[in-house]
Amino acid sequence: MDLKEKLVASFMAFENRGNIDLDSKVHEIRSAAIERFEKEGFPDRKNEEWKYTSLKSLLKNDYSVFPKAESALELKDVKKYFLHEIESYKIVFIDGVYSSFLSDTSHEIADICILSSALKQPKYKMVVDHYFGTVAAKSDSLTSLNTAFSKEGAFINIPKNTVLPKPIQILHFSTGNEKEIMLQPRNLVVVGENSHVQIYERHQSLSNNSVLTNAVTEVFAHKRAIADIYKIQNDNSAASLIDNTYVQQKDSSIVSVNTYSFGGKLTRNNLEFHQEGEHITSNLNGISVLGNKQHVDNHTLIHHKKENCESHELYKGIYDDQATGVFNGKVIVDKLAQKTNAYQQNDNILIGDKASINAKPQLEIFADDVKCSHGCTIGQLDERALFYLQSRGIPKKEAKALMLFAFCNDVVEKIKIAGLKTRINKLIAKKLDVNLGMDM
Repeated sequence: MDLKEKLVASFMAFENRGNIDLDSKVHEIRSAAIERFEKEGFPDRKNEEWKYTSLKSLLKNDYSVFPKAESALELKDVKKYFLHEIESYKIVFIDGVYSSFLSDTSHEIADICILSSALKQPKYKMVVDHYFGTVAAKSDSLTSLNTAFSKEGAFINIPKNTVLPKPIQILHFSTGNEKEIMLQPRNLVVVGENSHVQIYERHQSLSNNSVLTNAVTEVFAHKRAIADIYKIQNDNSAASLIDNTYVQQKDSSIVSVNTYSFGGKLTRNNLEFHQEGEHITSNLNGISVLGNKQHVDNHTLIHHKKENCESHELYKGIYDDQATGVFNGKVIVDKLAQKTNAYQQNDNILIGDKASINAKPQLEIFADDVKCSHGCTIGQLDERALFYLQSRGIPKKEAKALMLFAFCNDVVEKIKIAGLKTRINKLIAKKLDVNLGMDM
């Protein structure tokens, strides 16, 4: 039995365990989703959207769909993965199971809790039924797979006119108690009118056992809402992540998704923005610093549907050894989306002789009064600039690092969470194997 057959056969068992509410609208959505997945299966390279990324090596594993035993972790074992320098709400999952011990949730000024609880309580169930599955792509088989097995994840509902006093951290840990495990976390984020939220998300494996995470996040930003989302991807060489994020924006909202990819066997980021109003701003920023045989694939889509909107997209990649990067960015401007300002840029530096990047920036413009640009650069470090720094007494290794930090800086400077900017700079320095001796 291959993995697809195993997952389809496990679906009924999934719905019959865990006290899932079968009366909710979500149950109907799940049933339709497993039928779509059974028909489509896992994507392969014949699919144009997966031309440069193969899942074949991952699908050979015999993943456990349900953890056999509950796992417990102590804070001291995982504290370094938290943004522990700042106060925050925390939603923590261990092998796909919510950890109340490590979490700090709230229902005071906003609902910051978990999806499984929201599905059982009428007050929150109405919200879930209204939003769940309405922006996530039904044409994507991996999103359908996640939808079919969606039970647990973060549920964040920010009422209108609310500015959260501290960020929300969402952390997913895999302990390695299972030899091979597949996780399907599902996050639902609703940001009301005139509200503001900051979210930090991380998936982390604590062993060298194989783990495949297929995550989906739906974000709904209402009028004049602001959402800043930061995704840190720095896992080990046995962990792979497929991260699907879907964003729907209303009038005058601002949503920023920042993705930092530093580790993992295979990382695929699918990011879609759907602008459903006017005067909307969408920001997509990313940094990838990879080595060995690591693979990262950033797939983005921004759909401009109304007038007077903006999108700003900036992805930068540094690839060493035999690492591979993929960037496929598409901007669609509908006929009615006049006065659109869309900017897309992808810049890459190849350090290793066997490193590679496949880039495909795309614009589809059906309006005539717009300002749209896209571009891509692929190159190596400037030897003359490197020689200049060495002539001023800076060792070659540190000189390279300084140049690469400067290359990444315009993305790092966009970070708005206190302490996270320092954390990202330290992660970049670690990937470059240098200690510059300063906080930046």
